Amino acid sequence: MDWQAYLSDWKNIAEEQGFKTRKLIEVGGCSVWASEKGDPSLPTVYLSSGVHGDEPSGPQALLNLLRDGFFGEEYHWLICPALNPTGLQVGTRENAEGVDLNRDYLMCEAEEVCAHIEWLKSQKVPDLFLSLHEDWESSGFYYYEINCGGKGAGYQDILSAASAYFSPEPELMIDDHLVTERGWIFHSEDPDLPEGWPEAIYLAKMGCPVSLTFETPSSADLSDRMACHQAVVKEAIVRIP
Repeated sequence: MDWQAYLSDWKNIAEEQGFKTRKLIEVGGCSVWASEKGDPSLPTVYLSSGVHGDEPSGPQALLNLLRDGFFGEEYHWLICPALNPTGLQVGTRENAEGVDLNRDYLMCEAEEVCAHIEWLKSQKVPDLFLSLHEDWESSGFYYYEINCGGKGAGYQDILSAASAYFSPEPELMIDDHLVTERGWIFHSEDPDLPEGWPEAIYLAKMGCPVSLTFETPSSADLSDRMACHQAVVKEAIVRIP
């Protein structure tokens, strides 16, 4: 995958569709983009992907949604499509410095995370956060939900949207989390590791009421992983009040 071409395509297409795209930082010759579109008085939806460099389907799914004109005028959109470009370039979970960015949102050791946090602080707190991930150990789809009092989405509907591509993950224990229902983990707003905050925990601490982290199986075909992400993003967003 040519990630430099991806980053260029994202910026160009996003700006054609009315997004303002800002470079948060440049690392290893790659830009970390943040795109914004719409009236901040509208419900705010924040989407991110590519925080782990060995999970390429999320960034590709967001680019497909962008190309399809999915991000319309009914919401205030915030999108970070590829938070870890140096990891994506070489296919590693961590960035070029060996830092797992998705465990760094308290300690803020990585420059990408520090720049990202500064940008998040400058934005309206989202009404909904959607994070696109993959899992190398799963055989099906599942997702985490952090709900601090928001409406959220019914887990049956999310799993139904994913079902055209993947069955719910069959394991009852995923990454040391006992599932709430097959394919669904209801997570508290407290981190598993006191200092190892993921992005979703940081958003919850900011006051974001609902965070959904979607996980597709990395062993499956890339096109199915991308399509599944697109389907569950669409399903989650239609439920915003």
